[in-house]
Amino acid sequence: MALPPFFRALASIALAGALSASASAQQGPLVDAEWLSRNLDNPNLRVFEVSVDAGVYERGHIPGAVNLRWHSDLVDTVTRDIVGRDRFENILENAGITKNTTVVLYGDNNNWFAAWGAWVFAMYGIDAKLLDGGRKYWESKGLPLDNRTPGYAKTNIDLPASNANLRARLPDVLAAAQGKTKAAILDIRGPDEFSGKLFAPEGSKELSIRAGHVPGARNVPWNRAVDPATGKFLPKDQLKKLYADVGIDGSQPIITYCRIGERSSHTWFALARILGYGVKNYDGSWTEYGNAVGVPITNASGTVWQSK
Repeated sequence: MALPPFFRALASIALAGALSASASAQQGPLVDAEWLSRNLDNPNLRVFEVSVDAGVYERGHIPGAVNLRWHSDLVDTVTRDIVGRDRFENILENAGITKNTTVVLYGDNNNWFAAWGAWVFAMYGIDAKLLDGGRKYWESKGLPLDNRTPGYAKTNIDLPASNANLRARLPDVLAAAQGKTKAAILDIRGPDEFSGKLFAPEGSKELSIRAGHVPGARNVPWNRAVDPATGKFLPKDQLKKLYADVGIDGSQPIITYCRIGERSSHTWFALARILGYGVKNYDGSWTEYGNAVGVPITNASGTVWQSK
């Protein structure tokens, strides 16, 4: 028998309250796939996909997820900067974001660019969560995918100015390299990039005319922070040991960098959001530092650009 309108309204309110409580039930910077699959219909939850490979979202995404194209939605392509506040506000408003929305990001390649997205969100005062394991884990569990583009009622949101305390600039890195500040520099590229043997990862275009690393930088490749089988972050105690083994324990400021800032965002997330260390991401990374005039590098391999 159908419920009278009054009781249907009460049931609806109760359900909304239960959903809201459920959305806030999983604390911390990570959410697991099982929790997310149970909360996809929560109006106070919004999921964004930020993947590296074009077309991945269109072929199938988490139901209700909004696509964020890292190379156009999260950056200013004219100034080589992060997306401006006004434009980012518009993107979030079109996705139905309010100040009460729980934001979850995920992507391919073990959340490379999803972590970049989380860093951009954090720059504008939003502590976005990551789906632990990203697409890889979601798909491994056989959880649903959808190829429909969702639509949401437009909202109004007022973002603060970007937070400079989360971002390192070239002078900050140079000062640390020269010992003028006590910041620890963490290069999260692979060992061949770090040593100067490679100018860029295999399959990527060379974007710098010098190879090597920032003098004094420690090297912990970004992918050592995740379980290779699941793509999930290592437990906190294992993460702490991973970085403590190279002298990074949160007792001094940290600057992370890679080639263009996306892999270093992943390590920024592990250090800042999971471990609670004070970290700045140097998104200019090696493409800026390696091309800058008059700054020192360490190149153990002795490679020279375009030299035979």
